[in-house]
Amino acid sequence: MKNFMTRTLRGLVLQVVMPLAVLGAAQGTTPATTRERWLHVKVTGDPDGEVVRVNLPLSVAEKVLPAINTHELHAGRVTLHDAKINGVDLRALAEAVRSTPDSELVRVEDKDEMVHIKKENGNLLVTVRGKHGGQEQEKVDVKVPFPVVAALLSGPKDELDVLAAVKALEAYGDTALVTVQDGSENVRIWVDSSNTAE
Repeated sequence: MKNFMTRTLRGLVLQVVMPLAVLGAAQGTTPATTRERWLHVKVTGDPDGEVVRVNLPLSVAEKVLPAINTHELHAGRVTLHDAKINGVDLRALAEAVRSTPDSELVRVEDKDEMVHIKKENGNLLVTVRGKHGGQEQEKVDVKVPFPVVAALLSGPKDELDVLAAVKALEAYGDTALVTVQDGSENVRIWVDSSNTAE
């Protein structure tokens, strides 16, 4: 899994979030109210020293997502080329977990990696720790409220409904969604009421 999450998230930033930011900037934004929720993405540690920061009001994301038609993203939905990822039906899994009490769902450990998935306080939590030579090299933490998971999986079987997930995110307070530390590369995605990133 080494570098997989970082590459995947970098790809999502470039294919989904960056077009949102560009279209949002072209549209212009009104001054944020205290109730406005902002999506923030920060990617650092690129070998060329590039730092990517995106600060986008969720309301703007809702307006421009349907206008983006690039690669796998069309009208606010991302096409999955295989609705079953590595043999796992995501929708069936999410539905089964939604109705279970808080618990540890999966724990896989070997000499190079630990993957831990649990349900806690209405959130789906995924933790990945990768090791190389006995040293921790990769840290991935994902925290997604279950209504956001349900919204993301609400479209057809071969799609993720990003627009529905963005709408669902507006109901939550400050939330760190994803953090990835992979060697010198770091990715952080979060939602809060601030119109600037760290």
